[in-house]
Amino acid sequence: MAIIAPSLLAADFLHLQREVEMVNNSAADWLHLDVMDGLFVPNISFGPMIIEFVKKVTTKTCDVHLMIEEPSRYFEQFKKAGADHISIHIETCPRLHQDIQQIKAMGLKAGVAINPHNPAGFLSDIIADVDIVLVMSVNPGFGGQKFIPNTLNKIKEIKKLIVEKGSHAVINIDGGVTLENAAEIVAAGADALVAGSTVFNAADPLEAIRLLKQA
Repeated sequence: MAIIAPSLLAADFLHLQREVEMVNNSAADWLHLDVMDGLFVPNISFGPMIIEFVKKVTTKTCDVHLMIEEPSRYFEQFKKAGADHISIHIETCPRLHQDIQQIKAMGLKAGVAINPHNPAGFLSDIIADVDIVLVMSVNPGFGGQKFIPNTLNKIKEIKKLIVEKGSHAVINIDGGVTLENAAEIVAAGADALVAGSTVFNAADPLEAIRLLKQA
């Protein structure tokens, strides 16, 4: 079964505790937390303070995705806030190996994220060092976008790289995951699925999570 990571970005922030408790009571494995700075991506979301509040009520693993410039400046803040994983973008890190090692030295799982326009081969030199490969299947910055079909080919290429490099990385897919395409994404080689609108906009979010889990 796939790891399911509902994305808090799509939740009702007026009732955030209720939304987190819904995820607690679901079959989800992780809670995905998208941090955006308005620089690397055109949107601004939330920072360590919100994650700290969420950590107080969640029973799920806090999977933090930093869509920000100079992410290493903030690793310690996000650890203190309650991050269990930190994923950083290959596009923002000129010292990527150093940053990954810093995250791991803090006792957290380290992930590398890659945007749709960049090929799987960009991960070749880092994939053996990371715990998570976060594959953006939409252009980062906004929820509710449609899944980019070529992501399926990229997943297969990344899975091949993982085997070739002896990596144990989990492939996590972020963007446009629906009940209709989840099975195909998992069949391509994905291990984890981030789902925002599909979960939080569903008439029955618990059932949506259950169905994604069975993909």
